[in-house]
Amino acid sequence: MYDRERTRPVEGTMIVPRRAVPTVLAAALLLTAGCSSDGGGSSGKDGSTSPGRTAPGSSAPPRQAAEETPPAQGSVEVVRTVAEGLESPWGLAPLPGGGLLVASRDEGTIVRVDEKTGKKTELGEVPGVSAAGEGGLLGLALSPDYASDRMVYAYFTSASDNRIVRMIYDERKPSGEQLGAPDTVFRGIPKGFIHNGGRIEFGPDKMLYVGTGESGDTGLSQDKDSVGGKILRLTPEGEPAPGNPFPDSPVYSYGHRNVQGLAWDGKQRLFASEFGQDTWDELNAIKPGDNYGWPEAEGRSGDGEFHNPVDQWTTAEASPSGIAYAEGSVWMAGLRGKRLWRIPLNGTEASAEPQAFLEGEYGRLRTVVPAGGDRLWLVTSNTDGRGSPEDGDDRILELRVK
Repeated sequence: MYDRERTRPVEGTMIVPRRAVPTVLAAALLLTAGCSSDGGGSSGKDGSTSPGRTAPGSSAPPRQAAEETPPAQGSVEVVRTVAEGLESPWGLAPLPGGGLLVASRDEGTIVRVDEKTGKKTELGEVPGVSAAGEGGLLGLALSPDYASDRMVYAYFTSASDNRIVRMIYDERKPSGEQLGAPDTVFRGIPKGFIHNGGRIEFGPDKMLYVGTGESGDTGLSQDKDSVGGKILRLTPEGEPAPGNPFPDSPVYSYGHRNVQGLAWDGKQRLFASEFGQDTWDELNAIKPGDNYGWPEAEGRSGDGEFHNPVDQWTTAEASPSGIAYAEGSVWMAGLRGKRLWRIPLNGTEASAEPQAFLEGEYGRLRTVVPAGGDRLWLVTSNTDGRGSPEDGDDRILELRVK
């Protein structure tokens, strides 16, 4: 099994330096494990690229025309570097009054970044984090009642499992002592050296959505009694949310391999990014109770039992982690792909070919979060032992998109 988040080269591959010239990058994609070609991608006049994503023997789904759609061609502008020198950043949660909370996967700490000055203040260390492989302190989310309860939720790998805790954040206390004692709201998510999932987000319904991985045990994804390889939907207290598709179960959707991105569009429809194995990475539109195919299907399938993805990418082009919705499109951060994808939407389908931006310019991209209007926060991931750090890594960027 090729672990693409770790981006370890296999025999016959080559590592391309960041900001490499396009011809070298193309050669590297041709040689990457599990990929026999560059996917038939074509370059646009604006420097973005669109991959060939249709699996052999299948055809792309028809484009819907019932909703107003964004332009087929978009753009990305890096407005500024917000902060530098972050260590293995993973989750990011913007505070309502200003400031960005950032989780360090390997150090198990949460820092507050002043988005105007870049100043970093450590809140404290989350007790019980056991960082190894792809595990550690991962996703962050703020309580839907944060203004009154000051609760910060965190997903992390412990010595025995992956779990979710919540802690009171008291900024009046000294730096390093601002996190209250953790209250565990959900435990027992399977852990592994790989595929720990980790993204948590509160949805428009104020329920907590959780992306989990199958921890390398592929059988868990189809087992509805396991919470591995799933999207979970919980109350803020960690109970199965009312209206879930399976009685008394936290499972919202299943048949996933490793979900690290969750986002809602303007009509409160949920989308999720997912790591494939050797062939296809996915962006999925999530319908409660549906089966997304893993390990029986990777990418689009002709089997009507499985929910096909909105779109798919060759593994060298994506290895998707965080996603965000802005300006009519889903924006998807790529780790191994080292690029930001724009997927314009019409309903729950792509309305045009996805575009790639920032290819190789900032290395591995981990998390992307709405910053209001046409702005996004983008977090790099080069200091986690998988990338090639440069001076200033890791960093948070402010983007203007359309």
